[in-house]
Amino acid sequence: MPAPTAFTLGPGTCATLPAGAEREWVVTDGRGGYAMGTVSGLRTRRYHGLLVVAPRSPARRRVALASLDPVLELESGQRIRLATHEWASGAVDPRGHELLSSFELRDGVPRWRWRIGDVVLEREVAMRHGHPSVGVVHRLLAGPPVRLLVEALCTWRDAHGERRASDAALRVEPTVDGVVVEDAYRLRGPGFTADGEWLVGAYAREEAARGLNPTEDLLRVGRFEAALRPGECLEISAWAGSANGLPAGPPPASEVVAAARARAHELTAAAGDAVTATLQLAADAFIVAGADGPDVVAGYPWFGAWSRDTMTAYEGLFLATGRAAEGRQLLRAYAATLSEGMLANTADTGRTEYNTADATLWFLHAVDRHVESTGDSDLAAELIDALDGVVTAHLRGTRFGIRIDPVDGLLTQGADGRALTWMDAVVDGTPITPRRGKAVDLNALWVNGLAALAGLRRRTGRDAADLNKLHDRARASFVDRFPTPLGWLSDVVDGPDGDDRALRANQLLAFGLPYGPLRTDDPAAGDPRPVLAATQALLTPLGPRSLAPDDPAYVGAHRGGPSERDHAYHQGTVWPWLIGPYADAAAAVGVATPALLDGLLAHLGEWGLGSVSETADGDPPHAATGCPFQAWSVAEVLRVHRSRP
Repeated sequence: MPAPTAFTLGPGTCATLPAGAEREWVVTDGRGGYAMGTVSGLRTRRYHGLLVVAPRSPARRRVALASLDPVLELESGQRIRLATHEWASGAVDPRGHELLSSFELRDGVPRWRWRIGDVVLEREVAMRHGHPSVGVVHRLLAGPPVRLLVEALCTWRDAHGERRASDAALRVEPTVDGVVVEDAYRLRGPGFTADGEWLVGAYAREEAARGLNPTEDLLRVGRFEAALRPGECLEISAWAGSANGLPAGPPPASEVVAAARARAHELTAAAGDAVTATLQLAADAFIVAGADGPDVVAGYPWFGAWSRDTMTAYEGLFLATGRAAEGRQLLRAYAATLSEGMLANTADTGRTEYNTADATLWFLHAVDRHVESTGDSDLAAELIDALDGVVTAHLRGTRFGIRIDPVDGLLTQGADGRALTWMDAVVDGTPITPRRGKAVDLNALWVNGLAALAGLRRRTGRDAADLNKLHDRARASFVDRFPTPLGWLSDVVDGPDGDDRALRANQLLAFGLPYGPLRTDDPAAGDPRPVLAATQALLTPLGPRSLAPDDPAYVGAHRGGPSERDHAYHQGTVWPWLIGPYADAAAAVGVATPALLDGLLAHLGEWGLGSVSETADGDPPHAATGCPFQAWSVAEVLRVHRSRP
């Protein structure tokens, strides 16, 4: 049974800033909460913490336990601080990272080891699956007896904000073995002594780089303490409650760690190789228990659930990982949100919104892939009327100008101030890539969806003649309208300013989708020119760029403040998830893609350890940006890897 790849880093990385601070780890609780930080131990984001909980939904996460700072007291009486913090003054103090001998992420569990002469101390962190609960184990591995003190730095705030010492007092109630904070979460461990000192000006360098407020204040609520001999542990548990109050305490932290490792082995038991096992374990982080069954977190640390991302990632997250039963529940729950032919997009606002033109079409694709993969005709029969309603609503016209043009049967869309495709960045109310009109990806998805729905109808014994007619007309119009003399497809036709012939990766769906309008039964019969154009201009080691570098609108770095980043978001930034459409399109037209995943598989150990980032700079060296852990990026890399010989 292949095990997931273990990511091991030595002092050259761990003990060096910024190298150790640029590599992040995450462990999740299966509910949308997580623990997250850096290899060096430095908190570089406002989102970092050992207990970040999702009380009602991932969109409402709150940071609770920010840090547990170990302090070694040697037999000589010398105290050595092993934590690492950066402050608004520019100081890095203490500098415990300089004493790290190694960091390892194995079976999804992060482990640090510090060496101080002949003393070796180890820390492991894991979350209890299905519960907002973290266990932290400190173990003395070697050396003479020591006394270990662990200081608890706490807050209770929205994950997107910060808390100040001058704000309303943080309510803290000591208990026999720890402390309760804000009646919301509890810490438990040995030898607890209460404190109450605010540490002012904790600095998060990644927030500064993103143009956001980088400072906050943390309350040291107290410390845990134990004398340790080699082999002995100091274990700390932290867990959050609910509207019904704090539950009974979790199992000891060492049991939580052991359970996390055992669960990782179970999740990857059927993997055929180490890469598949690693990606399956990464995929698990995004599948969470929602109010109506399984749901998908789009990315850590700041995204919640997005239906577009969920449906795009569906094959990789559920079918490629053997989790079709959970996927079935998810598809049924999402089908219940259909309104006026549109799938709900429960985004980071925490509200149910209908604001995408493509999520519903990806939903049609996901249902088709599920039924095709599993033979689940019962699901097809259950959902067929709702899916028929999607077509009816699009023919009639629905929100934001989303409708089928009766002249050519193609899908058009657009409304002032809206960006309705996956290229959805909006700055000060102005869409950066509005793509009003007939977008190439939407119409590829529309043609694909009509064919998929016709197949589902036939599977359930229904006639599909009307859908076949709609499909044939839309496909013929697509073939007539989108190809250009430049050798690739227009990104949008019939836009406000005419046709947009920008070279983007969106066109790849026309070839790569199972029933894409330019897909042929024989790869030799397909037109390889658009895929070759994408290969030459868009393909990078981490996936395709969103715009060709020779386009006047190209932006090669996805950096700066929110406005700068949003302006660059879809104007050249690399999107790893697009490796899926690229691989599908290349296979459809017979373009060879040797070593296609080499860069992305190497990337698993470069930034968000064991996972794939949301985005990367368009310019070399294609440094990763956005969320370090992104669902559709992992899903598409896994799907492509599983499909290759």
